[in-house]
Amino acid sequence: MNSAGGLEPMGLLGGTFDPIHCGHLRTALELVEAVGFTELRFLPAREPPHRDTTHADAATRAGFIRAAIEGEPRFVLDDRELRRAGPSYSVDTLLDLRAEFAHRSLCLVVGMDAFLGLPRWHRWQEILELAHLVVAHRPGWRAPEHGALGELLAARGTGRPEDLHETRAGRVYVRAVTQLEISSSAIREIVRTGLDTRYLVPDPVRRLLAASDCYRAAAERT
Repeated sequence: MNSAGGLEPMGLLGGTFDPIHCGHLRTALELVEAVGFTELRFLPAREPPHRDTTHADAATRAGFIRAAIEGEPRFVLDDRELRRAGPSYSVDTLLDLRAEFAHRSLCLVVGMDAFLGLPRWHRWQEILELAHLVVAHRPGWRAPEHGALGELLAARGTGRPEDLHETRAGRVYVRAVTQLEISSSAIREIVRTGLDTRYLVPDPVRRLLAASDCYRAAAERT
């Protein structure tokens, strides 16, 4: 899809990526192709505000992402949250990106589970002033029809990815993606027990996991 409005939509996918796995990457690829992102940035969180502490340190997690996306020019590692002290609030990241990319369409990618928790996010009502929301719909979740999020979808929802090319921010686009039953916590347990992560993570990440003791060491500390 070409950017008809010339705004070159940029996808933004945040998370702990502890570690990154094929579920993250497949969702990212499907959204790049469906929406027509010129690039999709992986934004690992330094201090995730809605989760427990991370297991691998920032440099290790960034290294996993770098290895995972090598060879896919549309995927980019953006480490600004790792370099910023304090909780990694999405609104702060979007303010930073909006200052840097004033005329781009910014598209924050979230899962349906995260979208359902949106009203608990820090300054969540400012997010659509800064970016679009692209909600990756997964089986077992249903878009809300009532309440604050139901009203948001009624007012801002769109079924047209083209809308993300024509305005810089303000729309909510829900897109079904392939569900891969992979979790970072399960991968950490596989590594901890000395089993093989083949086919769950890209081979470059698998080799790094095999050579690293970060998850085994983290398990020993708990």
